[in-house]
Amino acid sequence: MHPTPKNAARRHSSEVPGRSVEARLEEAVGLAKAIRLDVVRAEIAAIARPRPSSLLGSGTVENLGELIAENDIGLVVVDAALSPVQQRNLERRWQAKVIDRTGLILEIFGARARTHEGRLQVELAALTYQRSRLVRSWTHLERQRGGFGFLGGPGESQLEIDRRLIGERIARLKRDLDATRRTRALHRDARRRVPYAVVALVGYTNAGKSTLFNRLTSSSVTAGDMLFATLDPTMRRVGLPSGRQVILSDTVGFISDLPTHLVAAFRATLEEVTEADIVVHVRDVHHPDSEAQRKDVLNVLVDLGFGESVEEGLIEALNKIDLLDPTTRHSLQQQKMRNLQGVALSAATGDGCDALLDLIDRRLGDDTHVIRLDVPLTDGKTLAWIYRRGEVLGRRDDDEAAHISARLPAEDIARLRHQRRLH
Repeated sequence: MHPTPKNAARRHSSEVPGRSVEARLEEAVGLAKAIRLDVVRAEIAAIARPRPSSLLGSGTVENLGELIAENDIGLVVVDAALSPVQQRNLERRWQAKVIDRTGLILEIFGARARTHEGRLQVELAALTYQRSRLVRSWTHLERQRGGFGFLGGPGESQLEIDRRLIGERIARLKRDLDATRRTRALHRDARRRVPYAVVALVGYTNAGKSTLFNRLTSSSVTAGDMLFATLDPTMRRVGLPSGRQVILSDTVGFISDLPTHLVAAFRATLEEVTEADIVVHVRDVHHPDSEAQRKDVLNVLVDLGFGESVEEGLIEALNKIDLLDPTTRHSLQQQKMRNLQGVALSAATGDGCDALLDLIDRRLGDDTHVIRLDVPLTDGKTLAWIYRRGEVLGRRDDDEAAHISARLPAEDIARLRHQRRLH
């Protein structure tokens, strides 16, 4: 169920563009189906004035209560943020379990987390959410289904956990995630010494990031037509047309109204985006709310510290052009051919993917050249400097020297020439 102000459906098209009420309801249904819920009914509930006790007006609560009873519905998802009091009151009136948008997203994340880090991050977000509503009971992660038990279910054990115990667990999780963050920082330092440029894919959930990632890397990362198909970050090495190697990173999808504490919990993972040399914004250009989704993604990137001018440095990958009509697709492709900021493509068919790799190559290849170097093995300082400043493509050592093939910026090559180390 998606609550909306009464005048939202009558909003004139000339106003500031935003997500339509119908699209928001469709997204909420998609979120429910992502956790394999059987959606019996989906309703838009108009709100004249949000009620502190129940969010919805008494008439709406009563009408929905009749619908819930008639259809023997055991779970109601409200696509909005509910206070603990609102959640409890609605459950009493409807005699059904009620969860809000945040609870549903956390349930999905709990089911999808596969890595140790992912599970830590989701548990931290879930505990932070749960701490504010100790009027409810907390259930541990179900081992078979996954998730965090906000949905209830047969066989679940209900444990009352007080604020002190939750606080202690949150503190422990934060320490573990800090250790993970330090490990990631060490990995990034190691990549800088190699170094490989990092290209991060970001985008609204279900925009096709994982499908594009698989297409570019010939991998088999989980990808599907569902919200939050990918949760844990994945990295693979990719060769560009020039022969340069880069690391491609697939990230968790963004979504509108993503809870602040959820972004905070995943900051360790999202730091990979902030440290990337190039960020590719993958957009579902076929989606009716593509523009609103674009703004949601940019807002999250600003929250991560990219600054208000974040859009200027992004590469836009306008995905799913195979779903457009031929005229629209051709127009979009011609437009992007004249625009070095983006590419129109289809991750499903591969159309336009070579153009994306070429654009990434051009962005990274400004004034760099491949050279051959002979460096004495005793000159460890210069060897370290080359690894730090350039991309070492090959190396062969003999008794006296390291014979290196490397890609370096023109100014660094000039420095080496001045030192007479270049052959």
